[in-house]
Amino acid sequence: MKDLFSKRSAFAINPIREEDTAAEEMRKSGIDVIKLNTGDPAVYMPTPDYITDAYIDALKHKKTSYSRAEGVPELLDAVAKRYKRLYNVDFGQNSVITTQGLSEAISMIDSALINDGEFAFLFRPYYPAYMTNLRLAGGDAVFGRYYESDNWNTKVEDVKQTLKAAKGKKIKYMMITNPNNPTGTVLTRNVLKELVDIANEHDLLLISDEIYDEIVFNGASFTSLCQIAKGMPHMVLNGISKNFDATGFRVGFMIIPEEDEVSKALRQKFSDYARIRLSSNTPAEYACVEALNNVEQHGIEIKKMVGEIQDRINHASKLLDENPFLNYAKPNGAFYIFPKIDLDRLDFKDDREFVRALLNEEHVQLTRGSGFGEPSHIRIVSLPPKEILGEAVKRVNRFCQKHAK
Repeated sequence: MKDLFSKRSAFAINPIREEDTAAEEMRKSGIDVIKLNTGDPAVYMPTPDYITDAYIDALKHKKTSYSRAEGVPELLDAVAKRYKRLYNVDFGQNSVITTQGLSEAISMIDSALINDGEFAFLFRPYYPAYMTNLRLAGGDAVFGRYYESDNWNTKVEDVKQTLKAAKGKKIKYMMITNPNNPTGTVLTRNVLKELVDIANEHDLLLISDEIYDEIVFNGASFTSLCQIAKGMPHMVLNGISKNFDATGFRVGFMIIPEEDEVSKALRQKFSDYARIRLSSNTPAEYACVEALNNVEQHGIEIKKMVGEIQDRINHASKLLDENPFLNYAKPNGAFYIFPKIDLDRLDFKDDREFVRALLNEEHVQLTRGSGFGEPSHIRIVSLPPKEILGEAVKRVNRFCQKHAK
C-alpha cells in the first residue's frame, strides 16, 4: 500500500532498545550478552513479596474489571498520603490521575497541550520518550542544557538567554527530570527555585519527572517540585516502577496539586484522556495501594535497594576510572552512569558506531548518548550484581584499548 504510514510515524523509535534484536540473536546463538541498556531494577532485584502478594490477593478477590479512569480511590489517597509524609505537601485525591506508567503520562501531556508547530522546553540530555512523543504530537523542542562540567546541573542565566532567543515561538511547558535519567544528577533546591521563577515569568507549565525520587545516594538530598512551586500551576510525574521496584506493573501518577483555574482545567483534560483508554491495570493498582501504604516494609526495601545501587554505581565508577578514553561526572541518583567518549583518540566516528561495535565484539549492550540528545556519550545501567557489572566494564575498558588510535 502506498503511503500507508503517517510522516510522524518516523519518530516512533526508542534508542534504548534499538540494539535489542541483534542482542537477542546473539543470545539465541549461545553468546553471553550483558545488557546494560534498560533501567529495569526488577530484573536484578525482584519486586518485594509484600507487593506481589498484594497483586495476587487482588486477583484472588476478582479485582479484574475496569477501574475508575483516574485510578481506584484507595490508590489516589495513598499517593496523596505519600507526598504529605515525604514532602509535607497537601492535596486531595482529585489532584492525582493514574497512568499506565509514565510513558502514557508523557504521551497524554503532548497530545493534550501541543498543537502543530508548538514547542516544549527540554534540557539536554533528556529521556528519549520526551522528544519522541513531542514529535509524534507535531511539536518540537527548544533546548536548554545540563552541563557536564558542572556535574550535569543547568545554568539559570543560560536558560533565560535561550528563552529570550526563542521569543516568538509558542512554548507550552518546561520539563525537568530529577533525579536525572541519563546522568544520575540530583538538582539542587536553589536551581529548582530559580527554574520555578523562570517558568512563572514566561508563563510556562513546569513539569517535573520524579520517578527516581527515593533513589538518591552519595550524600545528595532531593527536593520535590511541589515543595517549592506552591501557588503556581505545575505537575509532578511519579510512579511505582523505580522506587518500588515494580516496572512491569505499569502504574504511574500525574499529580496536579494546585487549585487555581489552570490546574483545575488540566485535571479535567487529563481525566478526559484517562477515560479514552478506560483504565490502567486494575489489580496492579490495588497492589500499589499496599506498596504505598506499607511504610514500614517499604522503608526496609528502599534502604536495601539504594544501598545496593550506590555500591554498584561506585564499583563501576572505580573501574571506569581506569579507562582514559571515558570521562564522567559521578552520579548521585537513579542508577545510571553517563560517560563521554573521547572519540578523538578512538577509531569511531560517533557514539552509535561505538555502541554497535561494542555489542558485536565484546557482547555488552549499552545505549548511545545521542539518543538522549547528547552525542559522544554512552549510558551504562548499573543495576546488575557487582561481578556482572564489573565484567561488563572490564570488557568496555578492553574494547577501548583495542580501538585506540
